[in-house]
Amino acid sequence: MTIKIINQDTAEYRKMIELRITALLSPIGVPAHYIVPEKEKNDILIAAMEQGEMIGCCILTPIDNEQIQLRQMAVHPDHQGKGIGAQIILFAEQTARLNGFSILSMNARNPVIGFYEKSGYVITGNEFFEVGIAHHKMKKQLS
Repeated sequence: MTIKIINQDTAEYRKMIELRITALLSPIGVPAHYIVPEKEKNDILIAAMEQGEMIGCCILTPIDNEQIQLRQMAVHPDHQGKGIGAQIILFAEQTARLNGFSILSMNARNPVIGFYEKSGYVITGNEFFEVGIAHHKMKKQLS
């Protein structure tokens, strides 16, 4: 498996969109048009690839000079439970640091809060609903 930064307007980005639809949106009934590529032009797009297949991904969206938000974290259902998500998180944290950010934040769906807590993230706010799903804001100070 290779984890890398990819560019928009590539076949890899199209595979990333497909994975996000398959792993994140379709299971909860959110339409594919929720993904708006134009809004991701300044984001950092991270892909986990294996033999040309997109098996995991996430997006880093700058919030301000200190904070960057991890969004749309997904691992293909056939590859879950193999530590791929943890490796993507480590890569995302390293990428955030290299780009000068000191805080990585996210809006985590409640069922995956434990996964992020294992990686050192803490809940920083009350429960809220996004796309009809309960979430909590989580953050980690990057050293």
